[in-house]
Amino acid sequence: MTTKLYYESAYLTHFEASVIKKDTDEQGDYIVLNQTAFYPTGGGQSCDKGLLDDVNVNQVEEIEEEIRHYIENSVFKSGQKVHGQIDWNRRFDHMQQHAGQHILSAAFAELFGYQTVGFHLGSEEVTVDIEVSQLTTDEAEKAVHYANEMIQENRAIEARWVSEEEANRYPLRKELSVKGDIRLVIIPDFDYNGCGGTHPKQTLEVQGLSITGWEKQRNHIRVSFLCGNRVFRQFTEQNQILQKLSQTLNAPSIKLPEKATSLIVKQKELDKELEQLKGELFKYEAIELLDSCEVVSNQSRLFKHFEDRSIKELQQLAKDVVEENDQAVVFFVSETAEKTQLVMAVGKAVNSVQANMMMKKVLPYIDGRGGGNQHFAQGGGNKGADVESLFELVRELF
Repeated sequence: MTTKLYYESAYLTHFEASVIKKDTDEQGDYIVLNQTAFYPTGGGQSCDKGLLDDVNVNQVEEIEEEIRHYIENSVFKSGQKVHGQIDWNRRFDHMQQHAGQHILSAAFAELFGYQTVGFHLGSEEVTVDIEVSQLTTDEAEKAVHYANEMIQENRAIEARWVSEEEANRYPLRKELSVKGDIRLVIIPDFDYNGCGGTHPKQTLEVQGLSITGWEKQRNHIRVSFLCGNRVFRQFTEQNQILQKLSQTLNAPSIKLPEKATSLIVKQKELDKELEQLKGELFKYEAIELLDSCEVVSNQSRLFKHFEDRSIKELQQLAKDVVEENDQAVVFFVSETAEKTQLVMAVGKAVNSVQANMMMKKVLPYIDGRGGGNQHFAQGGGNKGADVESLFELVRELF
């Protein structure tokens, strides 16, 4: 069994050890030491990283009662003495986040009776799943306020090994998931919880806590939050964003919501005006296209080939043509870099042609799919179609 130095002190960053095993599994080369300060992945907390001598430790896992240190190359030999060095910034970050999780979970439980049923400590954000179907902004703000009060009171955070019988004498926040020797993490008169993670000695080392959002996950709510140095980094990043927006919009940060709302309203007005102008242009284009129609048996047949014209524009243009001339039959082809698009429109006065039936017969020639009704149909298929052949095919179908 490897001695778990991280339980003796979460602040230990350097240690000496001996290699007692060297092997390989599906995750790569690993070694087992007689003692280690590297915390392995577990309980929602990611593992420590660092160095063994000058070799990077990329992953640490507890598998089959072994703490396996996965390394970049197998330079170590069984019995060799090694010097371990923990990445302290990563370790302390995890200590802050994990202690913050205990505090936030206890706040939700004490204030509202919402129990935590899941926890994940990621490299960017931390999440807890709470056993409730919805969470209000007021509840989230109250939980954050209460959690930060506990942090600022600088309460002690104690780790204590107890038996199962002893553990049940404490007001535990949730049922224990392990038997035998149990490690309790205790914030006296506030939170009592079975936990194997690393934590600071005092709540003030967590520094502060901020909820960044929440979302529904099945029947629970997943709350995202940050603690300690992550809160300060977030503040710095958001402040930089505010400064850039202030410069871009030429407004002080306190006026940015008002300025943004004004710009959005103005943009919507411009978009509406632009759509109206486009609609007028389509009508003019439709009238112009009617001059190039083939007139057969009182029908005005219009065949037109476009490059990189959107299907939405083709639809509108075709509709405008048959509105101008209810004796018109329109067949448009637009070729893009990805595909060939077809649009067919039939004027209301034309009874001898059904757009959907014509389209159904044409689409197989481009391995396409589409649909529509008697007066309007559309479809798309393979690029590189022989457009003139498509036009001839449609003419033959009249």
